[in-house]
Amino acid sequence: MISFIKSVLVDLQKQGLKLDDLYFILPSKRAGVFLKHHLSTLIDQPIFAPQILSSEEFVEELSGLQNLPNTDLLFRLYETYKALTNEEEQESFESFSKWAQILLQDFNEIDRYLIPQEHIFDYLNAIKELHHWSLDPDQTDLVKNHLKFWKQLKNYYTAFTDNLLQSKQGYQGLIYREAVDNLESYMGNCKGKIHVFLGFNALNTAESQIIQGLLKNDLAHIYWDIDKAFIDDAIHDAGLFTRQHRKQWNYFETQPFNWVSNHYNEPKNIQAIGIPKLVGQAKYIGQLLEELTEKETNLSNIAVVLGEEQLLLPVLNSIPKNITKLNVTMGLPLQFVPLASFFEQLFTVHKHNPKQFYYKDVIGLLLHPSVYPLFETTSTNASSAIVANIQKNNTVYITVHELRELTSSHKELIELLFQSWNDNPETALKYCSELILKMKANFDSEKQNHSLELEYLYRFNTLFNQLSELDTTYKHLKSIIALQSIYKELLSSETLDFKGEPLEGLQIMGMLESRVLDFETVIISSVNEGILPSGKTNNSFIPFDVKIENKLPTFKDKDAVYTYHFYRLLQRAKNVYILYNTEIDALKGGEKSRFLTQLEVEGIHDIKNTIISPDVPIIEQKLIEIIKTPSVIEQIKVLSGKGYSPSSLTSYIRNPMDFYYDKILGIKEFDEVEENIAANTLGSVIHNSLEDFYKPLEGSILTVEHLKDFKSRTKQMVTKHFEELYNKGGFSQGKNLIIFEIAQRYISNFLNLELESIKQGNEIKILSIEADEAINIKIEGLDFPIKLKGKVDRIDSFNGMTRVVDYKSGKVEQNKVEIVNWEDLTSDYDKYSKSFQILCYAYMMRQQNLIQLPIEAGIISFKNLGEGLLKFGKKASSHARSKDQLITNETLDNFEIELKKLILEICNPKLNFTEKELD
Repeated sequence: MISFIKSVLVDLQKQGLKLDDLYFILPSKRAGVFLKHHLSTLIDQPIFAPQILSSEEFVEELSGLQNLPNTDLLFRLYETYKALTNEEEQESFESFSKWAQILLQDFNEIDRYLIPQEHIFDYLNAIKELHHWSLDPDQTDLVKNHLKFWKQLKNYYTAFTDNLLQSKQGYQGLIYREAVDNLESYMGNCKGKIHVFLGFNALNTAESQIIQGLLKNDLAHIYWDIDKAFIDDAIHDAGLFTRQHRKQWNYFETQPFNWVSNHYNEPKNIQAIGIPKLVGQAKYIGQLLEELTEKETNLSNIAVVLGEEQLLLPVLNSIPKNITKLNVTMGLPLQFVPLASFFEQLFTVHKHNPKQFYYKDVIGLLLHPSVYPLFETTSTNASSAIVANIQKNNTVYITVHELRELTSSHKELIELLFQSWNDNPETALKYCSELILKMKANFDSEKQNHSLELEYLYRFNTLFNQLSELDTTYKHLKSIIALQSIYKELLSSETLDFKGEPLEGLQIMGMLESRVLDFETVIISSVNEGILPSGKTNNSFIPFDVKIENKLPTFKDKDAVYTYHFYRLLQRAKNVYILYNTEIDALKGGEKSRFLTQLEVEGIHDIKNTIISPDVPIIEQKLIEIIKTPSVIEQIKVLSGKGYSPSSLTSYIRNPMDFYYDKILGIKEFDEVEENIAANTLGSVIHNSLEDFYKPLEGSILTVEHLKDFKSRTKQMVTKHFEELYNKGGFSQGKNLIIFEIAQRYISNFLNLELESIKQGNEIKILSIEADEAINIKIEGLDFPIKLKGKVDRIDSFNGMTRVVDYKSGKVEQNKVEIVNWEDLTSDYDKYSKSFQILCYAYMMRQQNLIQLPIEAGIISFKNLGEGLLKFGKKASSHARSKDQLITNETLDNFEIELKKLILEICNPKLNFTEKELD
């Protein structure tokens, strides 16, 4: 395969032109490197390299203007806007920047296509006058302001461009317009130097006039890279622009059209491969490269063209180890660098200038990989300690002063992260720069190679320096929100450029970097509708029909540009792998590109279609089984000595694995910050409040006066216990306030229930409140003692009948405290755990001779208070209506059998802990 560039150089040599005297203009800088390489293969003695420029560099030289970055242009335009707009009508910079970006794009297009400014702006204004929505001849202020903006556009443009021209600066469009104006003078001074334009396709009006002017005066040659299959097809988008140039340029009426090749129809191996997700494509590219490198030794013949720039990092991480040389020609946008997420979080935390910080924001910053190493000390990490303290104290909101108090050695770092920016961009930029220096110093102190991380820091430091310079020069940034919007603008446009040997190894590039270059093997990713081509987008104030009228480019032209680039990659290639995402998401993906459909419909090449899906093995869901090793048995003995509580035993009934993790291994649940009051906290508040009320009455008969006193102190008591249990979490607003009110209502309703009972003549005597009970029992077959322990919420006497009462803050129905068969107690957690618990309490009290049987035992459900005490009952059958609600010696003897069977099962070394399937 002879590349397009080499073909051009050979043709120029045949014409007898001295290559070192020529002036080469190409669509991109990248192509210039390849031109030099091909030139070196055609000369037999040293020469001075010819001048090689990208089209934008050439036009800039022609215009005499310096190209300004987009962000600088935004600030300059705002100065013009302020000068031409009444002070009371001026928008803030952050509001202005949202629509000014679109305005700059429109100015750019108008100038690149040499549209007469007066014409386009007057035309726009007239259209808006026709289209405005008010039918009233007397326009409202809203309509007047809307129309005033369109009337002012011409003034904004004129003042803005005049200002730029005076300082010899400009945006791309203005530079093109000036270049056209300077063309005659340039041609008179260029001393007959020949310009060679190669590989161009879509040209704006300014480029077209410049090239045609040079051609007309015999100062240029132009070489198109177009295939016969596209230019001879009247409707193929890949040849749209070259067909127009050949037809419309007077030059080609007498001169040959160089040149039309015929490579596309040559046999090619084209595979269309559907793969789910971006990462799937990245991994498949790695797999494909591994296969290709086994056959192809010359890696420079292989190009990976990425349709989406965020694929770059996943692809780099998927490159096979045997590929040691590669060249990345597309920059990695800074917004995809890990450090970007840290500064995004930092801006989010500070943009509203909070007096205290939300705990998730604090934890997000402290544990971010960019900052976490800065908190390292010899023995521990201070940020982990701060996070643990926040979780332990349930701190939902925290001040910078409180954060400082939590560390002794890193107060300065805490200041840099959390000290208020006071809505001052200058302060924000100062702190960001200091944080970067801290990170750099930390990397410098380590012996490991952190070259990539240091490069990230350098680029971000440059970015913040740019922002500082803009802020100092223009003074338009009045808030952190304004700073953040410009920061994001810069972040999206700045890239981290990779260094590599451009002519050796695997080539990784974006679609635009592939212009003029040819490869035998091409892998193209993300060939999905909405990506290649990008489809209809309308970031412009100029309506579609006005663009058509003035021959400005529309989304259709943009699609044709990408059609050309796509087909040009295929033109000289022998092996083409086209990858697309099969996974449908909200915005893009799932639908393969129309380019692929077009390839299939053309029928020129046999397209091999494949759908690749990850090999997901079917994993048989096996229930976990833990063998009771000697160490486990030893731990069971220790636990047996400490004591089993009713809740730990019901935990085993529910799922032996939960019991194993919690009681045997001692693995506790992660101590998270309780942002909204949890159900267990609500239950604890109710229990503790009732304990404080009733504990002093042990041995006394409950009276109306007692209950009225309790009711008057309910809010005070609930507040006290919420503050103790909920620590620094607030409960004065939102969902927590509702839960706080619910706790008061539950307790108040319970006290009303007791009050009503006493008024009806019932006598309630408080015997014991929150009594800690513990007994030792002997189980046949075990050579170690078993201890049972538990805390009984309440024991009282109701009209002489002793009752064991357990409080539940959730909802419990009567059928949950009734049983038919004793064996069921230890088999079904959902149905019988409540019965098991209250029988366990009664059993412990009988063994200690603390109660006289028969007694009653039951549950008071605060979500089902209307039912009163839900008493335990034993039914003869599941259909029987009558039940025995008295707990006798026989009842507890039957319970004892089941209890001992359960404990024996736990302690039996031959019975493993086996996971239960839970619904």
